[in-house]
Amino acid sequence: MTTCVTAKELKEHSSDVLGKAQYGKERVVVTKHSKQVAAVVSMEDVQVLERLEDLVDVLDALAALEESQREGNISLADLRRELEQ
Repeated sequence: MTTCVTAKELKEHSSDVLGKAQYGKERVVVTKHSKQVAAVVSMEDVQVLERLEDLVDVLDALAALEESQREGNISLADLRRELEQ
């Protein structure tokens, strides 16, 4: 479930908002001037996001390795020479 609060409401009711995220597992979107600017989420959600980011990094690294094996690579010295031209 996602709830929206204004920045003013967050300031006035921060402990309630934190409780919704921590105990109610709610995602609370914070708005300022009708624009979504932040979110308060549980640490469980943060840990899931971090694991997803790690997975994306691994997939990117594997793709780069495959490209290197497929297309070859050049030495740092050769790259420097190429960039100086």
